[in-house]
Amino acid sequence: MFENLSDRLGKIFSTLTGKGFLKEEDVTLALREIRVALLEADVALPVVKSLTESIKEKAIGQAVLQSVTPGQMVVKIVHDELIKILGEEVSSLHLATTPPAVLVMVGLQGSGKTTSTAKLAKWIVTKYRKKVLMASLDTYRPAAQEQLKMLGERIGIATLPIVQEEKPLKITQRALKTAKLEGYDVLLLDTAGRLHVDEGLMDEVKAIHALAKPVETLLVADSMTGQDALTVAKSFSEQLALTGIILTRIDGDARGGAALSMRHVTGCPIKFVGLGEKIDQFDTFHPDRIAGRILGMGDVVSLVEKAAETLDKNEAEKLNKKLAKGTFDLNDMASQLRQMMKMGGMAQLMGMMPGLGSVKDKLPNAGESDKVIKRQIAIVGSMTPKERRYHTLLNASRKRRVAEGAGVTVQEVNQLLKQYEGAMKMMKRMNKLDKKGLLRQGLGNFFK
Repeated sequence: MFENLSDRLGKIFSTLTGKGFLKEEDVTLALREIRVALLEADVALPVVKSLTESIKEKAIGQAVLQSVTPGQMVVKIVHDELIKILGEEVSSLHLATTPPAVLVMVGLQGSGKTTSTAKLAKWIVTKYRKKVLMASLDTYRPAAQEQLKMLGERIGIATLPIVQEEKPLKITQRALKTAKLEGYDVLLLDTAGRLHVDEGLMDEVKAIHALAKPVETLLVADSMTGQDALTVAKSFSEQLALTGIILTRIDGDARGGAALSMRHVTGCPIKFVGLGEKIDQFDTFHPDRIAGRILGMGDVVSLVEKAAETLDKNEAEKLNKKLAKGTFDLNDMASQLRQMMKMGGMAQLMGMMPGLGSVKDKLPNAGESDKVIKRQIAIVGSMTPKERRYHTLLNASRKRRVAEGAGVTVQEVNQLLKQYEGAMKMMKRMNKLDKKGLLRQGLGNFFK
């Protein structure tokens, strides 16, 4: 997400921050490069003009040019202006109404509307503990209703029973009645899409909107389509009273122009982003965190939140006790690797770490690293319980057996064991050095 833009801006700012004194020409030249970088990232021209003019107005001032750290001041100005463009505050869902609160999902076919409906339903259940009902109004796309039903079964959220050849407005009426009678707090209506915005699509969506009287009308747009996503968003916002936007496939959009342009072009806030295909790869849109990631500052808050949601507290406490006793075994190592994959894998974690955005390309491919982690988990899974507890039992013949069982080479088994032994040595040093010893002897001993 935003890799291309982040890399380009990183290079521009490294030139500025490397200078102790900035002249007006330096800022003008940097702004020209920023303008090109934004346009190449598929950011809409009006947004680029607005952003660069605002940055120029603030950056070419005595307070910045004569500052002790003028380069850093310019970076801060760009950061603040990006937040303004993205939307200064997190825009939350409006669910405070007489149940059921109706949410209508609109968008083109193929934008990820049905999957986003399920993701949002799961998010509402997890965050608000609400009783949610989903209903598919898509009677045109083959198996669209069955798709939502299957997703509902997978995440444990109710879907409206399918009645063959029932029209969208009739389904809406039945969904509203069912939600009221059965005490649902929230009703999500997944409307049909088209390959392009047309009169038939808009008429149907308007009729459903008038009947359902939703508290939220959310446009689902595919960020990968770049400028097309903006055109679609503008068309829908002109015809419907949109309350928010869900940007899908943002993890695959290296440019990020749609995200930067969407609010400015439509005047409608981005409320959620889809970060992958899995149901839990869905999150609230935080303008300040996104701006930080674009500028290579990382997103530690999201990383901590993701860890809190993903990591098992009881397991973490057990692990801490094992670390203190020095009884950390291969089972524990595999558990940690699994937790890392649950948090989104190496690529996602690296993107959230401050300073790693600019060096990501110099490190081994993050996607390949995730494959290595999966192979390492398979290696531990091929060992006997005793071998996992006592790794020294793994002689040459046992290693061959483990390698064959995991579908890897003996060399990979040896690499995993070497990695484990390195971690054990580090833990032993930590246990030997109490707080006073660490202060007295310094960190040098720890890294010997």
